[in-house]
Amino acid sequence: MKSIRRYLARTLALVLAMTALLTVTAAYLITDHELEEILDAQLSLQGRIVAGLISPATTRDEYRRIAQRLALPDHEARTYVKGEIEPRSPRASTAPLYHEEERMLSIGFWNADGSPRLLGARWNESDPFPGPKAEGYRWVEYAGDRWRVFSLFDKASATWIGVGVRADFLEEIVQRVALNNLWPVLLLLPLLLWLMVRIIRRGLSPIALLSRQVQGRDGQDLTSIDLDVPQELDGLQQSLNDFIDRLGKTLERERRFTADAAHELRTPLAALKIHLENAQAGEADSLQKATIGVKRLQRVVEQLLVLARLDRASSNQARSIDIYPIVVELTADLWPLAHARGQELSLTGLTRLMVYADPVEVGILLRNLLDNALRYTPEGGHVDVELCSQRGTPQVIVRDTGPGIPDELLGTVTERFRRASDQRTTGSGLGLSIVVELAQRQQAHLKLSNREPQGLEARIIWPGG
Repeated sequence: MKSIRRYLARTLALVLAMTALLTVTAAYLITDHELEEILDAQLSLQGRIVAGLISPATTRDEYRRIAQRLALPDHEARTYVKGEIEPRSPRASTAPLYHEEERMLSIGFWNADGSPRLLGARWNESDPFPGPKAEGYRWVEYAGDRWRVFSLFDKASATWIGVGVRADFLEEIVQRVALNNLWPVLLLLPLLLWLMVRIIRRGLSPIALLSRQVQGRDGQDLTSIDLDVPQELDGLQQSLNDFIDRLGKTLERERRFTADAAHELRTPLAALKIHLENAQAGEADSLQKATIGVKRLQRVVEQLLVLARLDRASSNQARSIDIYPIVVELTADLWPLAHARGQELSLTGLTRLMVYADPVEVGILLRNLLDNALRYTPEGGHVDVELCSQRGTPQVIVRDTGPGIPDELLGTVTERFRRASDQRTTGSGLGLSIVVELAQRQQAHLKLSNREPQGLEARIIWPGG
């Protein structure tokens, strides 16, 4: 991933350069158009002024004096007779050069038939400047130059008057205007780039500060990040804090799980060691006690593995399913265990019960309920599984004839590794906590209650469809 700072710097620098180029280009085009309009207006005005100064009474000598005033260094204005340069015309004296740019301007007078009468400097090169054929503006190519000419016809004196400016003059002014616009931009561009880099660095400083806050923490620091960040970074800071909170809860759950599991495994292992040592010493019933300890240890490990998978699972494959076949299969699997202990295991109620759940997780949930019921029900006892629907809410009820749970523990017995103090079975204290967690993942809940005269009723209730 590229650096945001470099990306912004390069992009904004390119934008500045493009803006400067577009500004100069626009100035050039606009100036070219506007200057042409201005010069056209000036040519028209000058032509009308000149037309007002001549009359039918204007003599040839007056035209000669005009030619003398229009002469430039190295270029003379000429008078013509019948289309030819006047042979007896004295050499025109050079008028004072008022401005170098006058070389770009010229004026001419033509007879009604288009033959020249007087042509200003630069319009009498090897051939006379072509006379006008119509009034108005025109572009004329003459002696390698391009001229913008305004022409009008004075009826009183039967004279064509033309005032022109060379295209080079127009282009030169436009280029000067464009360069005058470009130089300030070029001079200011380094300053603008420096300011841009400073602004980008300052604008991105909250990101760097936020990064240092995260990088500078050790693995045990899971406190929330509390920085005064811009509005655009509020979402990122909140997301980081949410992630830290979830990570803290996960680590705390893992630490608690590890501590509780170590405690639960330590006890049966210690007891198993004692029973084996007693068996080596010749105690008769020690091997049987060791076998019971192994079964309990096996049960703890199995439940821990199930619990670990549930803690790491992020989603399930919930869908609408009929849980009756699942319950039938589970009761069939557990019937040999119940029969071996002289217990009665029965299935009653509905033969079709639709719920929205993950079939695999529902199977684990119901197996734990049934396994708990059979484990805590004494020999010769009864375990009944009922499928029902009350007020549109699907329910599975497991009833046993075991000792039940003390009323003061009904609210906490579903916590991990929680068992009644007088329990003498090989339970792990994880069965009901697994049931609760799986029920929550199915949007269901577990309800426990004691039965009269004895026994426990465990009810799984799904939300109504």
